[in-house]
Amino acid sequence: MRTRAFTLIELLVVIAIIAVLMAILLPSLNLAKDQAKRMHCVSNVKNLTLAWMLYKDDHDGRLVGGHPARTSDAWMLGPRGNDPDYIEQAKEGLRQGKLFPYAKNVNIYECPSDERRKRSKGLAFGSFSVAGGLNGEEREWSNRHLILYQEIERPATKYVFVEEIDPRGYNKGSWVMDREGDHWIDPLAVWHSKNRGTLGWADGSARMHTWVNQSTIDVAKRAAWGDTSVFDFTPPADERDDLEFMHRGYAILPKPRSR
Repeated sequence: MRTRAFTLIELLVVIAIIAVLMAILLPSLNLAKDQAKRMHCVSNVKNLTLAWMLYKDDHDGRLVGGHPARTSDAWMLGPRGNDPDYIEQAKEGLRQGKLFPYAKNVNIYECPSDERRKRSKGLAFGSFSVAGGLNGEEREWSNRHLILYQEIERPATKYVFVEEIDPRGYNKGSWVMDREGDHWIDPLAVWHSKNRGTLGWADGSARMHTWVNQSTIDVAKRAAWGDTSVFDFTPPADERDDLEFMHRGYAILPKPRSR
């Protein structure tokens, strides 16, 4: 018995139907994939924040050092060792930090959506930075840093970990901004849904935040491709929502009164 073969028209119709189905399903699949990465990222920051809390509990309320260059008390260090694999050097620096005995897992230091390894020398393992006022670089910048947990006013409103995208290859410092001014120093990372980043808070919580200003998102894109001109960013006068949000959550001692 002879079987009937598909005609060219029928094959083209089948291919067209498959293409339409793929066009319908792919956005949903990409959305589900992004959502899974967002949940993973929030979980990582939550665990890092809890490790940060455990450290201060074991050290009479003293905050772990937020600046990697200050090796005596730094929560993480820069790349260490002679392994030819840059990622292993970066991981070793994380393991040698003061927070690792509490974190115990080097993988929670990275956001699964951080793609800098694909675009740089491969040093970018570690997606988060400590806010500069929490025993971070404000010690070197302004001497207005907080040292003890009890100095943090309303911890639920002050962020500890910021998703940062340092274009130099890995996050070399803490995340610093001008608390009373109109700019921040380091670029924020916007890895999720094209407008979201993860923050860890001083009460031990972590959550995704939606950035609302296009300038914030544009600077993050430039930083992702290694543009170092993104430092010391001042948003346009009509795009200050994200700046004000970060102002409100940046823990720092007040300026001394002038006499």
